[in-house]
Amino acid sequence: MVQEGIEKYRFIRLNENNVVESFDCGDQDLNDFILNRSAAYQKYLLSVSYAFANPDNGKILAYCSLANDKVAVTDFKDKTEFNRFRRHHGFPNAKRLKSYPAVKLCRLGVDTSAKGKQIGTRILNYIKSMYAMENKAGCRFLTVDAYLGAIPFYIKNDFQFMNAEDTDPHTRMMYFDLKDIVD
Repeated sequence: MVQEGIEKYRFIRLNENNVVESFDCGDQDLNDFILNRSAAYQKYLLSVSYAFANPDNGKILAYCSLANDKVAVTDFKDKTEFNRFRRHHGFPNAKRLKSYPAVKLCRLGVDTSAKGKQIGTRILNYIKSMYAMENKAGCRFLTVDAYLGAIPFYIKNDFQFMNAEDTDPHTRMMYFDLKDIVD
């Protein structure tokens, strides 16, 4: 159980020199990325990592990494589906591009000691705010390749399926329209 209050925790942007020494979200592949590979991704500018951590003692309750992405015509079964997507999101004809800027939530893990405390939702809200309110480069969508078991979490946090015909046996492409929180 988490001993100290959540209010002490802050979102901290990690850099390649930060070493995460202890973290267990219950998923071995995600743990391995956080503990062993995330610093290299950061060093080579492939993703940016954030921790939800206690600055007093360094305890990390959650971790996420983000990278640039796009929502493109190739994400849909055909151009007709992509056109429906564009119309649904209100893009005028003059703004009907072949792709739209997005940020991908590459990794998201909550330490097993903090499960059930709404920390994952807090992280998503932080990311949504960071890109919708402090948007420095133009970003319309937040995307994720959601593990099948995590789909209810993303639906609860207002994500939608990118393509209803996605049949990947491990993940589903989902998105959140950041314009929904700035209107």
